[in-house]
Amino acid sequence: MASSTTITVEVDDVMYTDDVEPRLLLVQYLRERLGKTGTLIGCDTTNCGACTVHLDGVGVKSCTMLAVQADGHKVTTIEGMAKDGTLSPLQEAFHQCHALQCGFCTPGMIMQSASLLKENPHPSEEEIRDGLEGNLCRCTGYQNIVAAVKSVADGTVYDDSGVSTTAGGSQTAGVS
Repeated sequence: MASSTTITVEVDDVMYTDDVEPRLLLVQYLRERLGKTGTLIGCDTTNCGACTVHLDGVGVKSCTMLAVQADGHKVTTIEGMAKDGTLSPLQEAFHQCHALQCGFCTPGMIMQSASLLKENPHPSEEEIRDGLEGNLCRCTGYQNIVAAVKSVADGTVYDDSGVSTTAGGSQTAGVS
């Protein structure tokens, strides 16, 4: 029988304390123990980025990180991006810009895009493409994904009421 290790981790603003096997991957812990199924398992080798989450605000690939490595840290999943039932500006931008087709890469793309915008709030198109390099999409050709990220950086994301929502969460009136 494998030994277990007790971890305490904050996931999407909720504290969890669990006994886990030392070999349990973070993506498995999130999906199987906590029900955070928006974090997807794609390649298991960090090549596709579908499993991207934030660890203390930095994008990481959860398919090659152990759950015990998250002990004492804050993890944000795609489910944690929306607040009070309202999509985050990036989620809204991906919706408005049609930055998805099958949707498999979308959670990881949004999480990596959020990391990119945190590091560089006003990236050029080239910087966006470079920042998303470790996340693969086989459907869209990336143009609409880049457009979605750029729209958040430029503050041109509009919700259904015509309110512009910027990457920092502030809102201004606008025309959609």
